[in-house]
Amino acid sequence: MIRPIVLHPDARLKKKSVQVESITDALIKLADDMMETMYDAPGIGLAAPQIGVLERLIVMDCAKKEGEEPDPIIMVNPIITASSAEKSVYEEGCLSIPEHFAEITRPEFVQVEWVDLDGKQHSEEFNRLKSTCIQHEIDHLNGKLFIDYLGPMKRQLITRKMQKFKREKLRGDE
Repeated sequence: MIRPIVLHPDARLKKKSVQVESITDALIKLADDMMETMYDAPGIGLAAPQIGVLERLIVMDCAKKEGEEPDPIIMVNPIITASSAEKSVYEEGCLSIPEHFAEITRPEFVQVEWVDLDGKQHSEEFNRLKSTCIQHEIDHLNGKLFIDYLGPMKRQLITRKMQKFKREKLRGDE
């Protein structure tokens, strides 16, 4: 089921998510809904807070080239255990901040540990776009948005534009 995406500014996007205690049918359904919502948007990553659920769950699929096989990843309680000194810059966007993009500098490589929906523990190193995507989504779990990496004026400008966007969207829904 496609769920509505929470748009910035919204207090839920600034809150820290809680650990998932166990893999339940409800969690599996949530992950399925998140994947469907992400693909529909379309996006390459989605964190549970972006649909209003403050739990440590992210989904992603960075396969975006035409004809490329889907590569969905679902991470429960992901944590970055190591990151490289080398940096990379990607133009980031966010499904909760539509139509706004900025170049963000992050570690090029990250080592991540997480649990899958079968309860199996994983540890893997990611680089390039996957590394950026994972860092972006884990930031969501910690109440941080990509615009928090920008200077205050640019961040305020985007926030004001998003407030206007939300007002116009509400008027259109009436």
